[in-house]
Amino acid sequence: MLNRKSFIRQAALSAGALIAGPALAEAADYLNPYKLTILHTNDTHSRLDPFPMDGGRNQGLGGVAARSALIQKIRAEEEQVLLLDAGDIFQGTPYFNIYKGEPEIKAMSSMNYDACTIGNHDFDAGMENLAMQITRHANFPMLVANYDFTGTPMEYKTKPYKVFKKGKLKIGVLGVSIEGRGLIPDALFGATKYLDPVQKANETASVLKKEEGCDMIICLSHLGYQYKDNKVSDEVLAKESENIDLIIGGHTHTFLDNPVEYTNKKGDSVIVNQVGFAGIILGRLDFEFSKFSGKKLSKNHNISVSQKTGD
Repeated sequence: MLNRKSFIRQAALSAGALIAGPALAEAADYLNPYKLTILHTNDTHSRLDPFPMDGGRNQGLGGVAARSALIQKIRAEEEQVLLLDAGDIFQGTPYFNIYKGEPEIKAMSSMNYDACTIGNHDFDAGMENLAMQITRHANFPMLVANYDFTGTPMEYKTKPYKVFKKGKLKIGVLGVSIEGRGLIPDALFGATKYLDPVQKANETASVLKKEEGCDMIICLSHLGYQYKDNKVSDEVLAKESENIDLIIGGHTHTFLDNPVEYTNKKGDSVIVNQVGFAGIILGRLDFEFSKFSGKKLSKNHNISVSQKTGD
């Protein structure tokens, strides 16, 4: 049985703990960062199998089996992971010629991709086919904010953005793609209306920031990394953007050894990354979020995909 002095001391300690509890929790949030791992691919072009062992420079690289094993390993090690693709899922091997994209979409679904954007070659078997493959086989959304598919088979098959909850973080992901006219045959692009990707990206990012309250905004882009003329690219988008933190690119098959950092219209940093083609590289970007130091890229690693790394 407690004596009077012990009772008072214990009561005081308990009261102090109740008062300090929220403050300690807030201090922990302030000092200890939340972590997010972003894995990404682009321009996989129906490369379901590794490149053949024929003496070529890419022999033995790629393949969905090795990629899937890597993804599973990283997910087992990290608590919060996003898996994203920047378009041109289709075209490039007999798999597409025969099956029109079904095995590619099924493979991505089995790997639990969180989202993708659309590439010009994803139209190669027609919009009706793309709409069918997404409807029947995709368990992830195709995001594109600057294509108006009204009155086409792709109407209602895409979204401009999606918000993902990763622990205490809200991550907004949007998509933009390249001008189809002159690149995609009219018979395949149909009545699709191409809208200004910079304008639509900024409009969508504003919604994600101001209305959805996202902690980070990612743009999946199939615009291409950079061009010698004034064609809209990831470089142009980064410089003209507002509220976008990261651009994951595709289309130009650019192998960036490290992400490139640009300054946007607000004077904030925008990171751009792209990992070549054919799924021979799995991009990995690790971010940390804290009230003390804000949001920062803590580590990046372009992982070579092969049977050896997939073991």
